[in-house]
Amino acid sequence: MTDTARETYESLNIEPKPLRPHILAAATVVFGDDYYGGRRETINLSGFVQMNKWPMPGFKHTVDEDGTASFDLELISAPEVGIKGFSYTLNDRIQILSNPYLPNTGHIKQIVPGKNFPAEFYIRRFGILETSTMRLAHRGVIDVKGIVDGLPPYKTPLTSPFLGRPYGDQGEVMPAHNVVRGTNLPAAWYPSNDENEAVGNTPSAFFASSIGPCVSMLVDPSIIIQASTEAKIKVEVNGRTEEIELAGDYPLAAGAEILLFGPEKHDQGSGVLAQLARVALVGNSPALGGKVMLRASFFTVSGGQLGEGTEDSLSTLRYPGELHFDAHFEVVTPTATLYAAAPVHLSGRLKDIEPTGTVLTADHADAALRTNDGEVRARLTGVQMKLADALVGSEAYVSA
Repeated sequence: MTDTARETYESLNIEPKPLRPHILAAATVVFGDDYYGGRRETINLSGFVQMNKWPMPGFKHTVDEDGTASFDLELISAPEVGIKGFSYTLNDRIQILSNPYLPNTGHIKQIVPGKNFPAEFYIRRFGILETSTMRLAHRGVIDVKGIVDGLPPYKTPLTSPFLGRPYGDQGEVMPAHNVVRGTNLPAAWYPSNDENEAVGNTPSAFFASSIGPCVSMLVDPSIIIQASTEAKIKVEVNGRTEEIELAGDYPLAAGAEILLFGPEKHDQGSGVLAQLARVALVGNSPALGGKVMLRASFFTVSGGQLGEGTEDSLSTLRYPGELHFDAHFEVVTPTATLYAAAPVHLSGRLKDIEPTGTVLTADHADAALRTNDGEVRARLTGVQMKLADALVGSEAYVSA
């Protein structure tokens, strides 16, 4: 490549305004002051973030002597636009925020000098972890890195965040492109003072360097549905079937989150794609040892479709519309997280874009529920989910 053919990011004509994408994320959190003996939980998160970047004022575009171009950016997750999820361990919503006293800055940088993409994405992450009873901060910086192939670096709808399907809550991961993760974990989180400074020598939680290593991806849905949800599932344990009632409220980041991608948001032609992006439903199961939580896998996408598959835009959907998912479920129990060995096909009819009253039912379910070590503890033989009050829109604001 000659010097005259070298690319810089100036050729992209990037608009001088912030991006406000939806984010899907996961973090493996260890609760307590003992990293090795604490309760470990992988929590699915989502939310609405803001990315400030060059050519906005205060952000630079540079070209090194070797021709490597880069530009500055900043990630903000403020209280009203936080990244949130529901914790089984705490029975509470957790929310990941940016530390306003320590800007979360970084860059997009060419890997090959003179070629804009693929590029390195890098953010120095200073975070705040909030629940209804705790506010935590970490002392060091979490280096968040990944490889992106465009701007905005949106993940292709319904594609996995990893190259392959990780199994269980521990092990190495190989992120796909447009997926970023914390690279210098574990990180300890301590109680925070009013200046968002970690205090004391005893941590309250950790981010683990495991299957959910503070990993995230940006997506670009047409519609985001966050719905309080009631459910009934059937599990077979030691030859006996138990029906478990579960529920979750969307203001607590529980319930169900559904993403809809119109034809303009994906590359699969006509039709509206659907993703069951996040599920957190809690109930009680004597057969499984007490409190249980049904969740959707972050690592294996629960993809599907709304409508007939011939729509050329979201506005041409005819209601009631058939809604289908191949859902990959996990069941958290007091002693282990159980992973369904096969997807469960859910279907229902969405009467309009407001989902209240929609029932999603498995036409057939028979999936082994396995531990991290592969031991089959139960079978998932039935699923029914009923959507209730919901927040519907193009952005996922955090409820107060």
